[in-house]
Amino acid sequence: MSPETAAVNIEERELHLSNLDKVLYPATGFTKGEMLDYYARVAPAMLPHIRGRPVTVKRFPDGVTTSGFIEKNVPRQAPAWIRTAVLPRKAAGRDTTELAVLDGVAGLVWFANLAAVEFHTPMWRVDEQSRPVAPDLIVFDLDPGAPASIVECCEVAPLLRSRLGEDGIELLPKTSGSKGLQLYGSIAGRHWDGLQVNEYAHGVAQAIERAAPDAVVSRMAKTLRQGKVLIDWSQNNPAKTTVSPYSLRALERPSVSTPVTWREVGACARHGDGERLRFGPDEVLARVERLGDLFSPLLR
Repeated sequence: MSPETAAVNIEERELHLSNLDKVLYPATGFTKGEMLDYYARVAPAMLPHIRGRPVTVKRFPDGVTTSGFIEKNVPRQAPAWIRTAVLPRKAAGRDTTELAVLDGVAGLVWFANLAAVEFHTPMWRVDEQSRPVAPDLIVFDLDPGAPASIVECCEVAPLLRSRLGEDGIELLPKTSGSKGLQLYGSIAGRHWDGLQVNEYAHGVAQAIERAAPDAVVSRMAKTLRQGKVLIDWSQNNPAKTTVSPYSLRALERPSVSTPVTWREVGACARHGDGERLRFGPDEVLARVERLGDLFSPLLR
C-alpha cells in the first residue's frame, strides 16, 4: 500500500484506510489521517453517547471548504457487520430509510474514512430489534443571533438550568462546536414520547422568552433573532438530529462539540470571552484524559 493508505485491525475487523494525507481543513493543514486518529482515540468517550442511535453524517470528501453532503441512508458499500435500522419515512418518494447504528470503534472509523467529518444523532435509541424506543434525552440548542455570541448563550443557559431543575431534570452543557451552546438532560425514567418531549421543551422555551424578552427568543424567524439567543427546542422532534458529543465540525478550523462544566459556562459569561469555549481535537483528547467524560451522568 502507498503511504496514503493503511490496513488496520479494529475490533477484529480489517479496515483499509485511504487518502490519509488528504487535507480536510486547508486553513490548518489538518488531514484525514489526523481526523481518523482523533475519532479512534476519542471513541471511548464518544461511543456511549451515540451507541444505539441512528446516525446521520456530513461528508466532505474534498475538504470542509466545499459544500459536502448529508448522508442519512447507510452507504451501499457499507460492510455487512455495520448494524442498520430501517425506519419509516414519508418523504422524497421513500417509505423507509435505512440508517447506520454505530456500536463500536470499527464502525466509527469506517465512516470517518469516508470523510464523515460530522456525526449527528437523535434524542432516542433503537432496541436490539432496531425498533425506536422512547426518547431518553432532552436538548436545548442555544443559537446566538449576531452580534450575540456564545457569551450571551452562557448568560441564558443558567435560566434553563434553573427551570429544568424545578422539574428534577439536570442539564449538562456542551459547545455546539460552532457558535452556540447546547444543554442536554436525561429523561430516561419519564417515558415521554417524542411529541410530549417536544411540547415540554417548547413550553419551557416560551417561558424563558417571557421572562427575558430582551435576551431570548423561542420563535424560529430569523428576523427576531438579532442580538438575542434563540432557544431552539425543535431538535427534540423525533425526526431531527443534533451534533453528537465529541463530533468534529466542518468549520474553517477543526473544532469539536465539547462537553463543558457549568463553571466554564459561568466564566465565559463573566469574562465575555467566547474563546474559552473553543476546543480543537487535541485539546478535547487532553480534556477527556484529565476530566473524563463530562457527559457521563446522561448515561445513568
